[in-house]
Formats: sequence, structure tokens, C-alpha cells
Amino acid sequence: MTKNPGGSGTPGVTREFIGMDSPTARRAGSGGHPCQGIYYRGVGRKPKVAMIATHYQIDFSEHYLADYMATRGIGFLGWNTRFRGHESSFLLDHALVDVGVGIQWLRDVQGVETIVLLGNSGGGSLMAAYQAQAVDPHVTPLEGMRPAAGLGDLIPADGYVASAAHPGRPDVLTAWMDGSVVDELDAVTSAPTLDLFDEHHGPPYSPEFVERYRAAQLDRIARIDEQARRYVAEALQARKASRSGSGSAAARRRAGTARVITVWRTDADLRAMDQSLDKSDRGYGSVYGAKPEVTNYGIVGFGRLTTPDAWLSTWSALSSNATINKAGPDMTLPSLLVTYTADNCVFPSDFEAIVAAVGRSDKRIDSIAADHYGNPHYGNPVDGGARDGAAALLDAWMRELN
Repeated sequence: MTKNPGGSGTPGVTREFIGMDSPTARRAGSGGHPCQGIYYRGVGRKPKVAMIATHYQIDFSEHYLADYMATRGIGFLGWNTRFRGHESSFLLDHALVDVGVGIQWLRDVQGVETIVLLGNSGGGSLMAAYQAQAVDPHVTPLEGMRPAAGLGDLIPADGYVASAAHPGRPDVLTAWMDGSVVDELDAVTSAPTLDLFDEHHGPPYSPEFVERYRAAQLDRIARIDEQARRYVAEALQARKASRSGSGSAAARRRAGTARVITVWRTDADLRAMDQSLDKSDRGYGSVYGAKPEVTNYGIVGFGRLTTPDAWLSTWSALSSNATINKAGPDMTLPSLLVTYTADNCVFPSDFEAIVAAVGRSDKRIDSIAADHYGNPHYGNPVDGGARDGAAALLDAWMRELN
């Protein structure tokens, strides 16, 4: 563990950098630890209640709620797994172990008595998966892989907050995937009858078009799933041949060659174009920008580059366990579920799915008038009012846990 105390820029708040090994990953030769984060607390305080926020690959060490919570006397650990900025190789079981490292640190080093999982954005399903694994171990490694060390020894948390959270990366990718893609190796060609950017189809989109488009999106998932499973099977076969000595030199090379999958055009959710679908206070566009017709063909987007293993572990609606729907029955801890009313990433039906999935019978449900990042209006500069309101809501709820 390394420390680097220092001011956060917010009066009365100190920050401490934490770097730690994981049971399944060690410090890199260049010096970086696989698990890293920043712990926020009030000056001179040693909080007994703390939150931990982690995402699949976004850096949450400087999460926008951290200072707001620390000024209220709540500890806040913005925590990153080894997959921060590296989602193309994400493996759920190893990520959960890394989350557990941060929770163990809060318990053992900081003496925190009440730990609350902050499931913000994609972190909603990740933190739900952590809690479900901690209380009812069920996550298994992909075929041909060993279980992550420590996966069966995770410490359950004491509370869970879903804040602007979507049900899971498989759900998001399926909804945002361009259903008009004809060939997974062709980044440009579209099926004319499924082109959501063709003004003849909308917006607004007819129920018939929506139904056909959603079916085409699921067909794409199935095609990529088949491709990923084929690559995984080929790699397993090559490794077995290499180990047995029965394979040729070419087979041994294949055993050491990593495949990657490119997923074109993943900023194509009908709801980003048609605000009459899943109505909310959001503006036109997606969380990636105000012009999906442009960003859909750009380099940004969910799951744009992935390994076969990461696809099956993270993105596939047919194969992944990284969804609140699958973790929900084990989510019986105190839960606060908060929706942002102008969110361009999480829509009303997504939030309803989370509410239905979380197993806690007396879960609290609330809302904040803000976009996906806690700003009061999509595209406007940061305004602390909405974020301060969100922090006040979380603070009041957490104090009821004690």
C-alpha cells in the first residue's frame, strides 16, 4: 500500500491515495498497483460509515460525489480495479476480488463499521454482482480458466445505493447496438429497412419498426456470441495440443495468440433519437454526445474492442452474469435506488428493471433532477446544486442505517 495524503481542493477534506495488490494480481514492474483509489474524509475525522464506488473501467478515484460525502462526515473510497481504462480484457470474477480488496482495507485499516456500496452508472450492476457473490457465491470462471483466488471469501457490505445506474452492461449494449449492421466485419453498410438514421423510419419510430429493430439487435448479440465462443474453443484446443506436445509449431503459436473482437456502431439506441420512447426530462442525444448519428460511427461507444473472454464475461446478454437482474435476488441488504430524471444513459424502464430486481422488500426509491453526471441539465456546465442534493439524500439515508 502506498499513501499520498493531500488536499482535495475542497476545504475540510483530505485525500489519501491507496495502492494495493490483489490476490490475483501483483504490482507491476513499472510500479503501479492493480488496485488503486483515493480515500476521502473530513479533516481530523475517522468515519465509521463509508462508501466505496467502483466501475467496470471508468476511473472513479475522483468521483464527483466524493467531496460532497466527505464534508458530511462520510468516508468515501473511489476505487479502481485492474481493469480501469482496460475494459477490453475485463473478467468479472477478478474484478470482484479487486473490489473486495478495497472493502477489506476500509474494514481493517480505517476501522469502518458500516460500508455502503455506491453503484453509480455501470457500477450499479458491478457492485450488485459483488454483494450477490459475497452472500451467495455463484460466479464461475469462463471455460478453461481457474476461479479467481479469494472469490469465495468476499466481505458482504451493509448497504447498497444505485445512483443513475443501468441494469448491466449487457442490457446497455443490447439497447445501444446498431441493429442495422449487416456484417460484423463491415463498419459502414446498413440494412436499409433497419437504418434508424433514415428519416423515412423516424423519429418518431413506429411500434412495428421498434419491434424489428430490437429483434435485430438481439440477433447481433447472438452472432457475436457465436464468434466469441468459437474463438474461445479454438484457443482451448490449441492450448491442449500445445501442452500435450501433439500440436505443430503453428498450433503452439495459435495457443499464444490472443483474439480480439471489434464491435462497430454502439451508439444507436432508438431512445436517444426519439424522446417519445421511454419518456423522461432528457434532451436529444446520448451520453456520448448530442448527435448519435455522428458518434455512432466514431471511435467511442460501449464494447468497441473486446477479447472473446471479456465479451462473454461482460457484454453478452446471453452469457454475462454482470447484471442486476441476476444479482437481484441476493440483494436483501438496505437499498436506496435513485434515478436521475434527465438521464441520457439510463431510461425510466431501465430504472424500473432495477427496482424490480433488487430483492430488498423495503428498498427506498427516489429521484434527482439531473442528467447522467449529476448536472441539472444535459450539456450544461457543472452545477453543484444537483450533486449536493444527491449527496444530502445519500447522507440522510445512510444515517438511518446506524
